[in-house]
Amino acid sequence: MTTILLTNDDGYFSQGIKSLREALKDIGRVVVVAPDRNLSGVGHSLTFTMPLRMRKVEEDFYTVIGGTPADCIHLGYYVVLEGKKPDIVCAGINEGPNLGEDITYSGTVSGAMEGRILGIPSVAFSAFGREDIMFDEIASVCKDIVVKVLENGLPEDTYLNVNVPNLRREEIKGIMVTRQGRRDYKEKVFRYLTPYGEPLYWIAAEEFGWRSEEGTDYWAVLHGYVSVTPLHLDLTNYRAMEKLSFLEK
Repeated sequence: MTTILLTNDDGYFSQGIKSLREALKDIGRVVVVAPDRNLSGVGHSLTFTMPLRMRKVEEDFYTVIGGTPADCIHLGYYVVLEGKKPDIVCAGINEGPNLGEDITYSGTVSGAMEGRILGIPSVAFSAFGREDIMFDEIASVCKDIVVKVLENGLPEDTYLNVNVPNLRREEIKGIMVTRQGRRDYKEKVFRYLTPYGEPLYWIAAEEFGWRSEEGTDYWAVLHGYVSVTPLHLDLTNYRAMEKLSFLEK
């Protein structure tokens, strides 16, 4: 039987992970191990400074108390599945897109990245929308991608970042393999005071914006396509190596 390990960064209570779980049950056994709270923006972090607890919500559905998405993949693999590799790791469906440089912050993408580090084909799924997300429609598209990955495999060292437009299935124009886009960052640190006069700081985005360059993840979803961006673990900038040869002289 096909085994799918599923996590997210929005928390085990998220509608996104529930819809994806239901859709993937048609393929095989779905084991969910997800954080106990919303961890959007946590990135690719593992917990080394404190022990973790895991609570069983129902059969094949667990939440990790205080754990990150990457922690959840480890506990799912080594504890719940007892070291038996699942056929695929899925992360999501994230409540909002993960495009351009935002993937470096995304706990959803990092869940897939951790799966790839462990040698498992992995895919991260995000919804291109912020309100009234049609999770069941998006989950059916995600299921089709999972089936194709299971049938065809992925190149070594590669995992996928998938963003799905918030449209009905019949309205989606198709799937595009894309490159990572670029975002125009406009963020600000807000300063507040406690009743005792102590400063508090809140980092928040003033507005979101991406560069609409054809062939990028943002361009694809903006024009009604599912964006599939292949990512890899090797972060080396090979084009810069020759230019840095002066350091060796």
